[in-house]
Amino acid sequence: MKDTNPVMDSLEHVLRALGLHVMQREAAAVIAQAEQQNWGYRRSVQHLAELEVAERLSRRIALLLKRAEIPREFTLARLDQTRVAEKPRRLLPTLLTGDFVRRGDNLLCFGLPGRGKSFYCGAICRELIQQHEMKTWFVPSYKLVSQLLSAKSQHQLPHTLERLGKLDAICIDDIGYVQHTAEEMEVLFTFLAERHVQQKTVMVTSNLVFSQWDQIFKNPMTAMAAVDRLVHRSVILEFERKKSNREEEAEQRLQV
Repeated sequence: MKDTNPVMDSLEHVLRALGLHVMQREAAAVIAQAEQQNWGYRRSVQHLAELEVAERLSRRIALLLKRAEIPREFTLARLDQTRVAEKPRRLLPTLLTGDFVRRGDNLLCFGLPGRGKSFYCGAICRELIQQHEMKTWFVPSYKLVSQLLSAKSQHQLPHTLERLGKLDAICIDDIGYVQHTAEEMEVLFTFLAERHVQQKTVMVTSNLVFSQWDQIFKNPMTAMAAVDRLVHRSVILEFERKKSNREEEAEQRLQV
């Protein structure tokens, strides 16, 4: 029959009641370690508290990453900085501090397809979560527009915009890559205007420079108004390379 310790049973009951499940789970092992290594009460309690905090942080980051929907391969470790244009490469350490998000600045990335814009922004979004516990969302433009249009049809657009306003940074990937209707662009403009009012960060990747955005919004005045809101507080980066990542990788394989 297992020996019982009334004091330990009482302690574990209190920790469980307080929702300190890691401390409750680890209490017996930590107390045994403390007795063996002659820890004082303060060190024992601190160690238990640190275990609780560490696991809660790990769970929180895992949840934020899941909600962010960042493609699995978009990580800082896998970002080949030798293929990143000079200015984006030089500004990367500054962007990783997260200060631009705290200020509500936008990050606008332009370049031809395959130049690494999406990878760059996705890796930054991931680091903002892992380093600073920020709430980010990486979303293709067509998916965002579809959700906004659905919310509008259900008379839920204000509620959706309010919910999205709780996110620190939203990365809209490939604006302009897929053509949209005027109604779809209307809700996208509404979203951008709302983020501007909220002073919340938008990260954009696009293969169309601003002078071509009337192709996206169908109306030059709407395009101008959208650009004005984005550039008001922004970092603008150009990803200039003659060849795409895939073209360079294909050439490297041929040379082997």
